[in-house]
Amino acid sequence: MSDMTEQDAPAHTELQVERTGTRRYTGRSSRGAEVLIGSEDVPGVFTPGELLKIALAGCTAMSSDKPLSRRLGDDYDATVRVSGDADRDNEWYPVLSEVLELDLSELTPDARERLLVVVERAVDRVCTVGRTVKRGAEVDLEIQVDS
Repeated sequence: MSDMTEQDAPAHTELQVERTGTRRYTGRSSRGAEVLIGSEDVPGVFTPGELLKIALAGCTAMSSDKPLSRRLGDDYDATVRVSGDADRDNEWYPVLSEVLELDLSELTPDARERLLVVVERAVDRVCTVGRTVKRGAEVDLEIQVDS
């Protein structure tokens, strides 16, 4: 059991997206982060689909961070590339592909294989975004209208 009290628990992060122009929105968190969102023809923004893919890649990177830094040190380099074309007839992404790029040349083949198994298990176990995408999630939409 944890010694953490409700006062010690991190506050729930509030998220919102506000319209700032034609096909242009700003996503904000109560922690002060912002991201620009829009359609592909709006310069300097991410599309919602791109943000989904970045969230997946970011979750994979963060989920693999502890086992990789334990074995490779805190200054290891990693890049997660993510892709997946939309099926526009059905408006969904049927396949999202990730590639985790690492330099493991200093490890023996056995050590490399063991580390990769640990990394895959860590990502499968703790990447909330990946687990949600794989399993699907119920999405509830409520529309509030000012009278």
